[in-house]
Amino acid sequence: MYRKFVCLLVATVLSIAAVAQTHTAAASKLPSEETINAFMHQMFGYQPDVKWQITSVKPSEAEGLAEVDLVMSTPQGQQGNKIYVSSDGKHALVGDIIPFGSRPFDQANAELLKGMNGPARGPATAPVTIVEFSDLQCPHCKDAEPIMDKLMGDEKNAKLVYQNFPLPSHDWAQKAAAYADCVGRNSNDAFWKFIGSVFESQTDINAANADEKLTGLADKAGVKGSDIAACSTKPETTSRIEHSVALGKSVDVNSTPTVFVNGRKIGSITAIPYDILKSIVEFAAKDDKQALK
Repeated sequence: MYRKFVCLLVATVLSIAAVAQTHTAAASKLPSEETINAFMHQMFGYQPDVKWQITSVKPSEAEGLAEVDLVMSTPQGQQGNKIYVSSDGKHALVGDIIPFGSRPFDQANAELLKGMNGPARGPATAPVTIVEFSDLQCPHCKDAEPIMDKLMGDEKNAKLVYQNFPLPSHDWAQKAAAYADCVGRNSNDAFWKFIGSVFESQTDINAANADEKLTGLADKAGVKGSDIAACSTKPETTSRIEHSVALGKSVDVNSTPTVFVNGRKIGSITAIPYDILKSIVEFAAKDDKQALK
C-alpha cells in the first residue's frame, strides 16, 4: 500500500513538473518588448504620427502563438490591436482568433451572463442579451450610442447591458465610469440619461474639471450629484469597475466599444451596416428558440 502511495506521489510530482516545464517553455518563447517595438518601428516608422504602447505579452489560447496587445494612437484616436507571433519568432498574424465549433459563442455568452453587473434596458427575459463594453471618454463609443438606441428601439426581443471598460490611456474615463456605476445603482432610468449627456459633453470634459462636470450631469439626470460624487470614490465602486474590466478581458475585449450579441463578438458596431447588425440580433433570437426545442 505504501509503495503504491509513493508511486502515485512521484507520478503526480512528475506531472506537475511537466506542466510547469511546458509553461516555462511557452513563456520563454514570448517575444521581448524590444523586439516588438523594433517590429512596430519597421511597420509604422514611416508614419511619425502613429504611436503605440504595448499593454501585454502572453501565451495565446491558441497553442503555439504568443499574443501581443497594443494600443495604437493616431490623430483620429486610439484603438486596441492584437498581434499573434509564431513560436519561432519569425511570423506574425494580425486580427482576431475566433472561437470554433458547433456553438462557437456559447462559452463567451455563459461568462458574460454570469459576470455582468451593469445597468440593463429591455425585457429581463429577452432571448437576446447584448453586452456593450464602453468608455465614456471614447469618441467611437459616442458614435455608437445612437446606433444602440436605434437598435433597442427596433428590437423588442433584446436586452442591452452596459459594462464599464475605461481605457488606461484616457485621463478621466476611470472617474466617469465610477460616476456612471453609482448613477446606475441609484436609478436605472437616470443612468441612460447620464451616459447620454456625458457623451454629448465629451469635448467639454477634461481631467481638471471632470468632477464638477460629472456631478452637474448627474444632477441633470435626476439623481443627487453630490451623493454620486461621494459614491464614486468608495472602494466598492472601484471593485465593481475592476470586475467589469476583468470580465471584458476574459472575453478578449481590448478596445471600445466592443459589443457581444449572445456571446458573438462585434468589434465595433460603427464599422458594420446597421441592417447587418439588426440581422445578427434577429438571427440570435431565432437561434435561441431553436436551441430550446
